[in-house]
Amino acid sequence: MPARGSRLAQFAHAAALGGLALYAFFAPGSIAAAWIAISIATVGWLARTLVSRRANLRRTALDLPLWSLFGWTVLSAVFSAEPDISLRKLPSVAAFLFFYVAQAVPTTRREVSWLAHALVAGACVCTLWGVGDLIVGRGVVVEEIAEGSVLRETAMRGATRLQPGDSVWRVNGRRVDSVAEIDAAVRSADAGSRLRLSVIARGEHVEWNDGPLVTEAVKSAASPAGLRGTRRTHNFRVSGWTRHYETFAETLQIAAQLALGFALAHFTRRGPPASRRRLILLFFTAFGLLACGIALTAMRTTLVAFSLGALVTAWRATARRRVTTQAEAGGADLGGVNVGGAKTGGAGLTLSMNRARVVVMAAIVVVLSLGAFAVWRTRSAGALRLRDDSSRLRLEVARIAAGRVPERPFFGHGMDALHRHWAEWGFPGDDMLHTHSTPLQLAFDRGLPALALWLWLLAAFWLTLTRGEKLLRDSADANSHGLLLGATGATAGFLCSSLVNYNFGDAEVALLLWWMMGSVVRQVVSD
Repeated sequence: MPARGSRLAQFAHAAALGGLALYAFFAPGSIAAAWIAISIATVGWLARTLVSRRANLRRTALDLPLWSLFGWTVLSAVFSAEPDISLRKLPSVAAFLFFYVAQAVPTTRREVSWLAHALVAGACVCTLWGVGDLIVGRGVVVEEIAEGSVLRETAMRGATRLQPGDSVWRVNGRRVDSVAEIDAAVRSADAGSRLRLSVIARGEHVEWNDGPLVTEAVKSAASPAGLRGTRRTHNFRVSGWTRHYETFAETLQIAAQLALGFALAHFTRRGPPASRRRLILLFFTAFGLLACGIALTAMRTTLVAFSLGALVTAWRATARRRVTTQAEAGGADLGGVNVGGAKTGGAGLTLSMNRARVVVMAAIVVVLSLGAFAVWRTRSAGALRLRDDSSRLRLEVARIAAGRVPERPFFGHGMDALHRHWAEWGFPGDDMLHTHSTPLQLAFDRGLPALALWLWLLAAFWLTLTRGEKLLRDSADANSHGLLLGATGATAGFLCSSLVNYNFGDAEVALLLWWMMGSVVRQVVSD
């Protein structure tokens, strides 16, 4: 805590807390803004530490597995099949230090809760933007391609080539909404350079980073792109402010569980009826909006993970009322909190909690139905039955990676080493991917000991989180309990998704995980 009476310490604390609030708000939508905010928070914290001579850190059960995992990662990079590649990856691994910034900057439980509220608010704004983007439409649907067009003659990475029905919506990093804008973007490109295009092709986003060569002859043509199209597409996967719907879905999953946790925590407490109802309605609305946002990303695995996380959150929220119901008749005192019928209105609360469970279950059914429709509408044929090319490629890559783990079980193959040995090690196609599974990727990259350390870290966090949530179930602090309650569902969803997604390798998602871990630690140990 900053030294009392020190204006400099107070200013540094305000800057650090403001930076962390900006991070929380922008985390779901802008990695650039999030990193700037993290820098502000870190500098503010360091300045506060120098002035107050107190870092506000604490020892936790997470420290040993966390640093052990990092240490093993360094060893695996040294003994990698390609040390030069793996060692260059270490700075990104060091992002786990954000865990300490997230726990050190807030000095009260109230501050931590407000930061979580900022995350939910930012995710809602980003989702509304994404839904609006879907309504307005993107790019230009290609109706015809001229015979001499370079876009007809050049194959795209990840697809065959541009075809009628595809939609071009970004050229050289700039959004386009008409053929005239595409032509203008081609004319403004340097002669001798290659176009970078973002295309929605046959139900999938395709990033064409090594596109057709721009020549003076192409630039001087009447229509350099050689396209004809008059309408925008509305058939794409929502991605908020970004173009990465995988990352967007993972961050929304965490934010949605926190919103649900806040809603249910307030729902289980008594207070001024009007203010309580407004908060409950607000958080339930946020939860519904974010859930719909997840559905519109058409991310099958994240939809399942979200459903599991919401069930975990709802189940733990009702656990408190199941305990109090057993003690109602005698007006028992549990841990100094009277939970008799006169205090809690036992039968009414039990009925209300049943209704809450029904509402959550109904929301899950609606979201899964909307998600299935989004998958059917925006993704390739067979995606709902997991018979599309994406599913087959994932299974093939995972099978080959799992088969190679026994060849280097101790230190692994090294982070990103497969980029230099993709075909040599038997992986299919030309696109260098990851294994689409966090446990498998850790074992493949860093060895089985790294996987064991990761599981130890998760177990330590889960025990810290759930014990803290139980301690706060009967407290009057609904916001602190709501954060921990929502974090249980968010963690369950993250772990479920990690089985078939390498979400820990996504920088934005990993940072949000470290923030959540730090926030939970801060809430549990606050006094």
